[in-house]
Amino acid sequence: MENLPILAIMTLFMGAFLNSLLGRRSRKVGNTVVFIAMALALGMMLALIRPVFFEGRTICYWMGGWAPDAGWAYGIGLEVDALSLFFGLIVTIAVMVSGVYSFTYMARDDSQVNFYTLFLMLSGAVLGLVLSGDLFNVYVMVEIMTFSAVALTAFRNDYDGALEGAFKYLVVGSIGSTSLLVGTILVYANLHTLNMAQIAQLAPSHMNATMVTAFAFLFVGFATKAFLFPFQPLAADAHAVAPASISLMISGVLTKCGVYGIIRLTYDLFQNISESTVSYLVTGFGMVTMFICVTMAFNQHNFKRLLAFHSISQVGYVITAVGLGTPLGLSAGLYHAINHTLFKGLLFLVAGAVQHETGSLDLDDLGGLSKNMPRTTALFLIGAASISGLPPFNGFASKWMIYQALFEKAGSTGNFFYILACVVALLTSVLTLASFIKVTQSVFFGQRRAKYADVKECPAAMRLPMWILAIFCVVLGLFPEQFGNWFLRPAAGAALNAEAYAAQMLGGSTAAAGAAEYTLIGAWQPIVWLLLLVLVCCAMTIVAVSGRRSEPEPLAEPDVEDEQVLPENAKYEPFFSGEESHYSQVGGSDLFWGFKENLKKYFSFWHDWHSGIVNDYALYGVLCLAAVLCYCAVFL
Repeated sequence: MENLPILAIMTLFMGAFLNSLLGRRSRKVGNTVVFIAMALALGMMLALIRPVFFEGRTICYWMGGWAPDAGWAYGIGLEVDALSLFFGLIVTIAVMVSGVYSFTYMARDDSQVNFYTLFLMLSGAVLGLVLSGDLFNVYVMVEIMTFSAVALTAFRNDYDGALEGAFKYLVVGSIGSTSLLVGTILVYANLHTLNMAQIAQLAPSHMNATMVTAFAFLFVGFATKAFLFPFQPLAADAHAVAPASISLMISGVLTKCGVYGIIRLTYDLFQNISESTVSYLVTGFGMVTMFICVTMAFNQHNFKRLLAFHSISQVGYVITAVGLGTPLGLSAGLYHAINHTLFKGLLFLVAGAVQHETGSLDLDDLGGLSKNMPRTTALFLIGAASISGLPPFNGFASKWMIYQALFEKAGSTGNFFYILACVVALLTSVLTLASFIKVTQSVFFGQRRAKYADVKECPAAMRLPMWILAIFCVVLGLFPEQFGNWFLRPAAGAALNAEAYAAQMLGGSTAAAGAAEYTLIGAWQPIVWLLLLVLVCCAMTIVAVSGRRSEPEPLAEPDVEDEQVLPENAKYEPFFSGEESHYSQVGGSDLFWGFKENLKKYFSFWHDWHSGIVNDYALYGVLCLAAVLCYCAVFL
C-alpha cells in the first residue's frame, strides 16, 4: 500500500517515455500505452480511498527507503493524507477523462506522439505535486508542469495566437515559479529543512522577517498557478488557443495545484490562516478574482475564452471559502474545487466538440446548433446549470455551502468584510447565470447559418467522457451530505490538524487527523429556494434590461444632393472593442449591449488593462508580488 503513491506518479512518467518510444511505430500501440498509464494511475488512487478516507490512515513513502532518523528527515518523502488524496483523485479523474476524449478529438492532428508524451508528463507532474511531502520537490514538479503546459498550449501552432499565448504563459508563469523557488530557499535558509512535515513543526515558532518574506513569495507563487487576479489573462490566452482537452487540464487540474498549495501553505506549513490578516489576504484575492473575471466574461466573443474567464471566477469562489479558515469554509472550498473540475471540464469539452464539428468558436458566428447537435446541447445545458448554481446540480450545493460559511464567519466575527464577500459571491452567481443565457442563445439556439446546416453530432467517443462528467455533476448535487461525510470532512480535517500531519510523516504518531466538524443548514430548505428565485429573477432582469437600445439619432444633413449620411450605430462606439457592424442573431455582442453601455467606463478600464502585451502582464505580476510583500511586512 505504501508504494502506490510513487507507483502512480512513475506510471505516468514511464507512460510518457514508452509512448515516445513505441508510439512512433504504431499510433494504436501508443494510445494503448497512454490509456494503460492513465487507468493504472487512477486505479492506484482509488485503491487508497478505503485506507485513507475511511480508516484514517496516512500513507508515507520515503525515496530510497531513507526514513526519518530521530524525528529528522533527510530524504524526499511522499505523504498521502485525506487532503492530498482528495486532490490526487481530482487530478487522475480529469486526466482519464481528458485522455479518452483526446483519442478522437486529436485524431486529425499531426505529431500525436509528442502530444501524448507531453500530456503524460503534465499529468505525472501535477500528481507528484499534490502527493509530495518535500517543498523543493513541489517546485520541481511545478517546473515540469509549467513547461509541459506551455508546450501543449502551443501544440496547434498554426492557430492564430497559439504561440503568443504560450509565450505569455511561459514568461509570466516563470514569475510564479521563481517566487516559489525564492520562498523555498528562504524557508531552507531559516529552518534548514525542506520536509513539509518538519516545516509545519518549526515554522509557527520561527516567524521572523525571513519567514514572513518566504510566506509572501510562496503565496504569490501558488496564486500564479491558480491564475488568481492579476494573473487571470494567462488562463484566458492559454484556454482560447489550446486543444479542448488541454483546456480541461489547465482549468480543472493546474488551477487546483495552486489551490492545494495555498491550503497547505496557510493551514499546515505556516498555520496562520486563523489570523485575520491572512484570512483577509486569501479571501480578498478570491473575492476580487471572482467578480472581475465574471464581468470580463461578458465581453468575450470566443467560446473558450469566455469559459476561461468563468473558470477563474469559479476558482475565486474556492479561494474565498478557503480563506475563511473554518471547517465549513474549507469543506465548501474543497467541494467547489472538485465541482469546478467537473462542470468546467464538461463545458470545455463541449466547446471542443463544437469546434471539432464546425471549425469555429466565434459566438457571433455560431447559432442554432441544437438542431444538429442535440446530445451535445443537453450536455452543455447540464454544465451551464451546474456552473450557474442551479439545482439539482453540484454547483448549487457547493455554492450554498460557501454562502453559509461566509454568513457564519460574518456572524461570528461581526466583520463587514465577510458580509461584503457574501454579497459579491451572490452577485457573481447572478452574473454567471446571465452570461450563460447569452452563450446558450449564441451557440445552440437562435437562427442557424446556412453553412452549418450539414453539421453533425460529435462522435460517441467524445461524448462518453462528457457524459461521465455530466453524471458526476448530477450525483454530487443530489447527495452533498453523503459526499461530505465520506470525502469532504476527512480532507478538511487533515488540513486543519497540522500536528497530525507532521507527526504521521515523521513516524511519531499513527493517530488519524479526524474529520472536520460543522453543521449544514441543508440545501433543500424553503429559504434556499426563495434565494434561488431571487437570483434567477435578477439574472433575467439583467438580460431583459440590457437588451434595450438607445433612441436612433436623426439623420444628418446630406453634404451632397440626394445623398444621405447615415448615423453611426451607437452600439459600435469603441468603448470596448470597436467591432464593425455585421449581421448577428443576438450573438455575443448584442445580448448585453445595454449592460456594457451603462458600465462602459468600467469595461473600458479593463479592456485597456488587458492590453495583450506580455511586458504589461509581467509588470502586473511584479507589482502583485511587491504589494503582497508590503502587506505581509506590515501586518504579519
